[in-house]
Amino acid sequence: MSMPRIARIGLLLFLLLWAAASHAQQTQEQLAAHYYANGEFSQAAELYEGMYKHAPNKYYYQMLFRSYMELEQWKDAERLAERRLRQFPKELDLYVDMGRIQERRGEYKKAAKSYDAAVDKIGYDSKQIGDLCQAFETANHPEYAIKTYLAARKKMKNEFIYVAELATLYERAGQYEAMMQEYFDLLDKQPRMIGQIQISLQRVLSETSNPKVVEGLRSALVQRVQQHPENKAYLDMMIWFSLQQKDFQFAMVQAKAVDARFPEQGGETLMRVGDIARSNQAYDVAQECYATVAKKGKDGPYYFGSRVGVLNVQFARINRNFPIENKKLWALLHDYEDAFDELGKNEHTVTLMRNYADLMAYYADSLQRAADVLYDILELPRLSPQQRDETKLALGDLLLFAGEVWDASLLYMQVEKSNKNEVIGSMAKFKNAKLSYYNHDFLWAKTQLDVLRASTSKLIANDAMELSLLISDNMEEDSTFDMLERYAEADLLLYRNQLDSAWAVFDAVATSALSHPLFDEVLLQKAKIRMRQERYEEADSLLGQLVTLYAHDILADDGLLLQAQLNEEKLNNPAKARDCYEKIILDYPTSLYVDEARKRYNELKTIAEGNAL
Repeated sequence: MSMPRIARIGLLLFLLLWAAASHAQQTQEQLAAHYYANGEFSQAAELYEGMYKHAPNKYYYQMLFRSYMELEQWKDAERLAERRLRQFPKELDLYVDMGRIQERRGEYKKAAKSYDAAVDKIGYDSKQIGDLCQAFETANHPEYAIKTYLAARKKMKNEFIYVAELATLYERAGQYEAMMQEYFDLLDKQPRMIGQIQISLQRVLSETSNPKVVEGLRSALVQRVQQHPENKAYLDMMIWFSLQQKDFQFAMVQAKAVDARFPEQGGETLMRVGDIARSNQAYDVAQECYATVAKKGKDGPYYFGSRVGVLNVQFARINRNFPIENKKLWALLHDYEDAFDELGKNEHTVTLMRNYADLMAYYADSLQRAADVLYDILELPRLSPQQRDETKLALGDLLLFAGEVWDASLLYMQVEKSNKNEVIGSMAKFKNAKLSYYNHDFLWAKTQLDVLRASTSKLIANDAMELSLLISDNMEEDSTFDMLERYAEADLLLYRNQLDSAWAVFDAVATSALSHPLFDEVLLQKAKIRMRQERYEEADSLLGQLVTLYAHDILADDGLLLQAQLNEEKLNNPAKARDCYEKIILDYPTSLYVDEARKRYNELKTIAEGNAL
């Protein structure tokens, strides 16, 4: 037998033995872990003792130490930790293990000395520092983890390391001002970190309901702004914080301060605050922000956006507060026309043109003029596909309003076809299904609506589900569809803003039988009519009936939300509004409106508590 062959056989035998030993070791590890997980600590300790003796790695040490601690074998745990500390003096977390044993014995002064010794011995090794802090946190001593990070800063002569770690520890300890100071010290040194700092603070604010967190942030911010009035980063942080707290008025004041101190920005901060205020229906603040920027003149970088912003706010006010005085309406239309003269009619002013058409059609009763504007948009040479399809939808709505049902349907189909997998395509499909419903083609409408119930847009899916259920419920109860046809007729009249005629048909539906599945729908629609007619007390009464009589039906949460908004915005009854929002949260936890209800409830509660103080 040649030597190379003997060597190969020897190597093969070695590998087989090594594999067998590794398998046995792995099996032993699994068994020990099983014992530990099932609370059989004696068996676990016995196995870990053998494995640690054979291979004294950190994992086996930790599991053996934990087993001893669970068994309250303090002397064994102490001997284990002491021996390892002699072998590995740089493993400072072993001092924490010693301290934990001493605490269990009631030797608190000795434990404190062990913890202090660990902190005193830290070096420049970031892993050593991280392991020590983790050990302190595991031992439920975050105060020593804080001491460790602060000592590491001093050792390394760097005040800006471990910011995130310290901020998290201060937060857990309830030291909110200290947490803020950590972030702001970092901001002093690295202003570009403002985005990351805001993300961290936003997480903290969203995860806690403790008012001390908010007050701690406010206090730290005010202090920094006063100390560094020329530091834009702190002004930006104050604006950000005010926006988080929905204090749009104060955010605007700070934005004006930024604008005055840093005029080279051209009003960028004011525009940002205006946009956020508008999206939160804080229209007075939004309009003042945009108007302030517009006054800078046409040479400003945000002049165009500010002019558009002012008009968008005015349009949003009307949509939120139907109806509008005739004099104010024509003044607004004149403002739009001035804007077109100044800014032109082009792909950049498409939204203004569509809003203008909306005002002309649905408020000024000028359907032809509105249609002409929408057709003008479709003739623009550089129109994007998205703008074209949005305009087609608007034109389809206008044609349906005017009674041109088939032309409206054709436009909806065009948009759906060119946007098969897009939200706007689902919206077009929904509009076409609703048109079929208006046209009493209920079976076809329901088929399309059932497809849309799987839409990626929650709003479209919810609307499709509600209309589908409206049809199916009444298909089952009324095989002639007579009541459903009359209801759809009234619904179309309401869409066309023929309020008195719609009321009469809804009323006829409600009085034609002692009971019917449509009656909750009728109450909701009649309430909407009274709201448009500014007969708010009657609307509130109708919504109250809906919520009381049909508490278990699908429209109960819709009625509650509308009643809450009505009392908050029109009837000046925030207490009742708050009760309605709370009822949505508690009684309808799966409602689409829960998030909005919770937000409004918390804001109204905060206002009420502030007024009480």
